[in-house]
Amino acid sequence: MKNNHWWKNAVVYQIYPKSFQDSNGDGIGDLQGIIHRLDYLQKLGVDIVWLNPIYPSPQVDNGYDISDYQAINPDFGTMADFEELVTALHARGMKLVMDLVVNHTSDQHEWFKQARQSKTNKYRDYYVWRPGKNGHAPNNWGSYFSGSAWKYDQQTDEYYLHLFAPEQPDLNWENPAVRHSVYDMMNWWAAKGVDGFRMDVINLISKPNGLPDGPRSANALYGDSSVANGPRVHEFLQEMHANVMGKHRMVTVGETPDVTPDDARGYANLDDRELNMVFQFEHMGLDANEDPALGKWSLRKVPLSALRDNLSKWQTELMGTAWNSLYWNNHDQPRVVSRFGNDQTEEFRVRSAKMLATMLHMMQGTPYIFEGEELGMTNVRFNRLEEYNDLESVNAYHQLVDEQHLVDGATMMRYLQEHSRDNARTPMQWNDGPNAGFSSHTPWLAVNPNYPQINAEAALADQDSIFYYYQRLIKLRHTLPVITDGDYALVAGNEADEEVFAYTRDDGHTRLLVVTNYTSKEVTRSYAGPQGAELLISNYNDDQGEVLRPYEAKVYRL
Repeated sequence: MKNNHWWKNAVVYQIYPKSFQDSNGDGIGDLQGIIHRLDYLQKLGVDIVWLNPIYPSPQVDNGYDISDYQAINPDFGTMADFEELVTALHARGMKLVMDLVVNHTSDQHEWFKQARQSKTNKYRDYYVWRPGKNGHAPNNWGSYFSGSAWKYDQQTDEYYLHLFAPEQPDLNWENPAVRHSVYDMMNWWAAKGVDGFRMDVINLISKPNGLPDGPRSANALYGDSSVANGPRVHEFLQEMHANVMGKHRMVTVGETPDVTPDDARGYANLDDRELNMVFQFEHMGLDANEDPALGKWSLRKVPLSALRDNLSKWQTELMGTAWNSLYWNNHDQPRVVSRFGNDQTEEFRVRSAKMLATMLHMMQGTPYIFEGEELGMTNVRFNRLEEYNDLESVNAYHQLVDEQHLVDGATMMRYLQEHSRDNARTPMQWNDGPNAGFSSHTPWLAVNPNYPQINAEAALADQDSIFYYYQRLIKLRHTLPVITDGDYALVAGNEADEEVFAYTRDDGHTRLLVVTNYTSKEVTRSYAGPQGAELLISNYNDDQGEVLRPYEAKVYRL
């Protein structure tokens, strides 16, 4: 595949602004804090910075409930701060991606305030309203954040749809005025220098015709809305491309739950009609509970065979037809080293973090690094429900423990410790000073207590740190075209191995062999490169050939 698109060999760094760096001592990260840390990102070598939402918001869902699409949340700073950030990024050769949240708004957005005034208000049709059925909601859909997906509005005696929190009413994309309001807003940000968008749950914008009841699994209180990949979603995205992306040199990634590789080819098939790539979640669901009613809440560890099968499927099925996003972490997922690696000892934490980075960064696609991943930050594992801020976690506890009695409180707390979104959202660990150098004030969410050992200052002082390993992986991607363009193939005989993952990349000029030991044991495999093979990178400083030490990773140029 020819590298015709600038974003194909780029590396993205995701910033959760609330937790990155506080510059004014209020306990909340802000834009000036990000500006203050740009030299750190430049040293790491990333090309694109993606910001989680920085718009005005009541913060019911940490900024994904937007009350004004064309302003900056005062907690994060001013529009002048934003313009300074764009200028500073561009001066360093980096690009900026904004979060686009247009499946829903906040209920405090002016459109919704107007919509609930009366059934004849001109903004009424900006949202999805329906009369009740027999004194109940219009259908049996459940919200992603527990409870019904419908909220009754007494003033107009109708229900409105909210696939997420009740304070996040869904926009009605069937209305052309909604769509063109969104496109105008996107072009407004593009004029300010924004280089692209990460589109929140973008494949949910087209709802099923007639909004029928959904299937309901055993123990479930509500039906599955089955809203992903709706009937007009491609039409809407092609219209968006014609009105926005086609006019600018942008990068776009769609967050698309419930997609298959076949779906992904529809959204991101290299013909530049819709998106450049999508976030899929199959590998993030491999450790879900065997009881569907418990969803992601579980203590299961992912076997290597399941992980390899899934990653390989996406590599091979999109090769030459669409583009992969490569990620382990984001603001909605637990920390990768705690989830797929081993954070029980310092050596295993460092080795397994580097191993997992190698496994992912040598694949075809655009890699995403979530803040702190390059330090090997771990899950925080709070002990009391009151310590959790995340709406999804708190709601799930009350529904599964207090209402449905499906699990006991102690078990649910262990589930939260492994899978709560707050694991990703604890403040960035900059140094071993008060509040990890994040803020001079008590942070909005508690800092992980292991910050005296795990922090950026310590990492930058240690040439063998996870940070410098990520820096080397990024440099390899920038200098070796095979990582962007080469074909992917499993090494013969590796298909069922539960300990070692071995694959090759080959573009006809260069061939790479990637070998990773997924276990804490020493194992022997005859995957060592042949005589004369060059060891490009490894997380050990010597090569013992066929002997693979705990969490060993190595990449050969053959």
